[in-house]
Parts: sequence; C-alpha cells; structure tokens
Amino acid sequence: MPGTAAQSPLLAVRDVTMRFGGIVALDHVSFDIGDGEIVGLIGPNGAGKTTLFNCVSQLYTPNEGSVLLAGRSILGLGPHRVAALGVGRTFQNLALFSTLTVMQNVMIGIHARTHSGFLANALRLSSVRREERQMHDAAMELLAFLELTAVAHHPAAGLPFGTLKRVELARAMAGHPRLLLLDEPAGGLNHEEVGALAQLVREIRDRRAVTVLLVEHHMSLVMQVSDRVVVLDFGRKIAEGPPTTVQKNPDVIRAYLGTDGAAG
Repeated sequence: MPGTAAQSPLLAVRDVTMRFGGIVALDHVSFDIGDGEIVGLIGPNGAGKTTLFNCVSQLYTPNEGSVLLAGRSILGLGPHRVAALGVGRTFQNLALFSTLTVMQNVMIGIHARTHSGFLANALRLSSVRREERQMHDAAMELLAFLELTAVAHHPAAGLPFGTLKRVELARAMAGHPRLLLLDEPAGGLNHEEVGALAQLVREIRDRRAVTVLLVEHHMSLVMQVSDRVVVLDFGRKIAEGPPTTVQKNPDVIRAYLGTDGAAG
C-alpha cells in the first residue's frame, strides 16, 4: 500500500528557489513524497517542472531551500552521488548511446552501482567475473520485466521510438533506484503506448517498490496513475492534492485555460 508523505517522506523539497539571472524559475517550492507514492508534477510550459527535476537530481543546485532524500540533504553531492543514493531519472530527450545495444545501454546504468576497483578489473579477479555475471543477470531480468528481451542485442539506433522510451526507462532503473524521476515519459507515444505506460508505471511502484515522481503534459496519464498531484505555475506551487481535487481547483483551471495564466 502506498505510503503517505506526512508519515514517511522519502523526498522532502523545502522552500526551493532557483534563479537564472533575473528570472525566478522556482519560487519557494515545498512538497513531500512518501515511500511508495506516485506523485504527478504538472503545470503549463515554463512552470519550472524540469528545473525542479534538475534540482532533485543535482544537475542544478538551488539558490535557496533544501532537498532531502530519506532525511539526508543531497545538495552539492553531484548527479553521480545522488544516483548512487538511489535516484534514477529519465530525460525528455533520450539519453541513450545509439551505437550500443539495448543490453549495453542498461549495463552502463548498472556499472554505476558496482564495487570493483580499477586493479581488480585489470587483473580480472574472480570477484570481478562474479560481479559481471550478476550484472548481466540483473540486466536480463530488467529487460524481461520491460518486455525488451527480444531487442536486447539490437543497437539502440533504428528501434521504434516507443521501444527506445522503454530502453531509457530500463537504463534509469538499472541502478535499483528508490526514487524514479520520469520526465515526460509519454512524449511522442501513441494512445495505445500511453495506456501501456500507465500500467507499467504502476507495476514499477507495486512490483519493484519504487517511488515515482512524474512530470508529464499528458493529463490523462497523470490523473490515472498519480496518488497525489503537485501543480506549478510561474515557478510557484499553486495546488497539491488528489487528482480529482486538483482537477477542480480554480487556480489550476486558470493556469491552464485563463487568459492571464499559461506561460509560453
């Protein structure tokens, strides 16, 4: 059963403010995500959603505020350290190596969590060989879970876009994240693929015990899978709550439909 943010926050965003020159991209944004939750982060274009993702994954360090993972500040740790602590992420633009196979792309994600040092690898010690076997088995299990086994040894280049989206998801999950940040996972997918994605996101939470923060313009997907929804507009949080409540919020309706609301 999903946790609640009030009981056990896995991620705590506290008064996060991010400026780029004179532009305030995030303005004192705060919210929690509990273990096992799927939280949707929505808002018009330019609302600050991807900037917030970049603060959580530490591509950016905010000017003010804090970001806590399981009670520990992650500010200043850098993306690789944050990933090692259990934060996985997909990107709007696919971050795959097109000339490598699907398996190799996933193995790169797993390598980030290995323990063998340079000398052990150079000497091909038995511990390294054992770890490589374990990585290969873990990658194959993950590819089977995402229904990618048939293309495991196919180069990423030339695969259908919907398949590449799942490969990107496999790479993000390869490090066994506790928190998975999904940045526009439905972008470019057709109606049938979006329906399959909704089921997959729930399975990732239910079967692999992964907490999910989802940025998405596809409103039906967000409302279908999210336990709670956080809404940003012009860098400020304007609403938070269950999907059915957020949908009826006048500030949210104004942000998306009002003449004085939506950012370009």
